[in-house]
Amino acid sequence: MFPLHRPRRLRSHPQLRRMVREHTLTTSDLIYPLFAVQGEGIAQEVRSMPGVYQLSVDKIVEEAKEVYDLGIPAIILFGIPADKDVEATGAWHDHGIVQVASRAVKEAVPDLLVIVDTCLCEYTSHGHCGYLEVGDLSGRVLNDPTLELLKKTAVSQVKAGADIIAPSGMMDGFVQAIRAGLDEADFQDVPIMSYAAKYASAYYGPFRDAAESTPQFGDRRTYQMDPGNGKEALKEIELDIAEGADMLMVKPALAYMDIIWRVKQATNLPVAAYNVSGEYAMVKAAALNGWIDEERVVMETLTGFKRSGADLILTYHAKDAARWLNG
Repeated sequence: MFPLHRPRRLRSHPQLRRMVREHTLTTSDLIYPLFAVQGEGIAQEVRSMPGVYQLSVDKIVEEAKEVYDLGIPAIILFGIPADKDVEATGAWHDHGIVQVASRAVKEAVPDLLVIVDTCLCEYTSHGHCGYLEVGDLSGRVLNDPTLELLKKTAVSQVKAGADIIAPSGMMDGFVQAIRAGLDEADFQDVPIMSYAAKYASAYYGPFRDAAESTPQFGDRRTYQMDPGNGKEALKEIELDIAEGADMLMVKPALAYMDIIWRVKQATNLPVAAYNVSGEYAMVKAAALNGWIDEERVVMETLTGFKRSGADLILTYHAKDAARWLNG
């Protein structure tokens, strides 16, 4: 008769718990989102996201240096242009805000990876992620014309110094179109981190304050995924892998850990989880009211993403998490 196993034996000492821990968060897992605006000396806090700012390029460079010094390997850039139009000109212009910010960051901190969000919603006057039918107020984006703009945008971003392209618009065939555009421009070695399973989520609300990208009419349910669907996510990642994606993302993360797990089980590619603005805002609000221990909640949540299968985590908590990890 074997003696009764007692799991608590392995929990009896902090160092023992550390030795047998199955999943460990490190600074190398983190990616920090930044919002670039035109101007100089600008650091405008986002009302619904305490501690997150819209930053001019000079301030973006300061943040990039701090991020790198904390051991975080990458940032992801979002841009807020001064002017918007129906063709999202600011997304693919060589002097667009993300292009200018990318050049500045790579010059100042060449070893920091610059990921760029490759989407059009921040740059269109209507706030949707691509071309619309003239007069159509439903928000139904025209798929194939949008792909041509995304190709132009990705090539422009890489020419400006972007290391990784992260398309987020959920257009059918967007990975294939962007891969073709990059290859034609002799950027075969630039990887694509696809927002492969991006849900039409209420958790994005604060982001739309930060990126100034709220749709002027309709919503994004005609191209983002229904929150009730799981098998559809696997179909999306299957398509993106076939089209040439190098990394896959699930967004949001907190309510979709089952999707992260299922995606990880279905592929050997790196999987990223986006800990989105609404998830961040809820934690910050509760912490500011003294209702929770912010450090413990954040670290438990980020570790949960790792346990669910995430290799990488995009999070607005990244700098704080890095400080806590660094002791």
